[in-house]
Amino acid sequence: MKIICDKVDLLNGVNTVLKAVPTRTTLPILECILLDAHSDELKLISNDLELGIESKVKSDILQKGQIALNAKIFSDIVKKLPSSKIEITVDDNFKTTIVCEKSKFNIPGQSGDEFLKLPKIEKNNYVKISQLELKEMIHQTIFSIAMEETRPVLTGELIEINNKEFNIVSVDGHRVSIRKSVMDIPFDKNVVVPGKTLSEISKILSSEEDDVLVYFADKHILFELENSIVVSRLLEGDFPKYEQIFSKDYETKIEIDRKDFLDSIDRASLISKDGKKTPIKVNIEDDNLIITSNTEIGQAHEEVSILKEGKDLEIAFNPKFLMDALRVIEDEKISIQFTNSLSPCIINQINGEDYKYLVLPIRISS
Repeated sequence: MKIICDKVDLLNGVNTVLKAVPTRTTLPILECILLDAHSDELKLISNDLELGIESKVKSDILQKGQIALNAKIFSDIVKKLPSSKIEITVDDNFKTTIVCEKSKFNIPGQSGDEFLKLPKIEKNNYVKISQLELKEMIHQTIFSIAMEETRPVLTGELIEINNKEFNIVSVDGHRVSIRKSVMDIPFDKNVVVPGKTLSEISKILSSEEDDVLVYFADKHILFELENSIVVSRLLEGDFPKYEQIFSKDYETKIEIDRKDFLDSIDRASLISKDGKKTPIKVNIEDDNLIITSNTEIGQAHEEVSILKEGKDLEIAFNPKFLMDALRVIEDEKISIQFTNSLSPCIINQINGEDYKYLVLPIRISS
């Protein structure tokens, strides 16, 4: 194998596929990046058995072939090379020579035949969505996936296609996050995608309006971009019936400035003694929302103006859960509805249904 490519193009490809190189594995071959130059372009491939990434790199293919190179060694070399043309040559014994200007490296490789290729996905049911929109939808929901493995299905997010809506939903037992997008999609589908997959795909997605194609198979999901594809296993199990806990009934409803509310909670939680886990109390009285925090460190008192409909209310929350949701919302004003001090609050868009966030309260000790 012999190829010539630009350092910038190669490094972009390497950085993309590194996201699917496992940090620990019992299969040493998975610690490698596969360089596949069998076609008219160079493909870089990585695979940790749950997540696989393929990235195309513009190259001159002088001699076709493939080689599996240790990902850490290869990526470290590419990062340090001058910004110039890189020539990579592989001999019959898999010895790989990397030359760039006056730099030259010889490193051992492994047969590409031993590398575990990415699963083949039938490209039938798919959704076309802008990379920017998908990136934002993931960002605005992924913070509330579960971290523990006791219910593996909650460590992922539900991608739900129903009634021409494309929804992403996360649930961690304390809160629910929903982002919706209306699309003309001719099929229904529910899959649960691992949080790691969505976290990594969001780093690859562009902040531009370029499209990404999302293909759905029985056990896998595939994201196809212009120069990369990402294939992931799906999580098995029944995702919670989250719609049932979003009640339209409420006793108290407020409109509030999102940033004022966020800043007030942030300040009140400064005196928390255990990393913002100490509850804050929220008192809704007439046209004011009063936030108080009382710990051994001290006391805090904040007030935010509101428009209120319904009853006064006293309720307590983990401040982090509220702040996580408020930070990802872009609207200036939001609506929040409450039933009572023991029922979750629901954060809504005032005009529209692009998002919903549900947060469970903490029981106030008497």
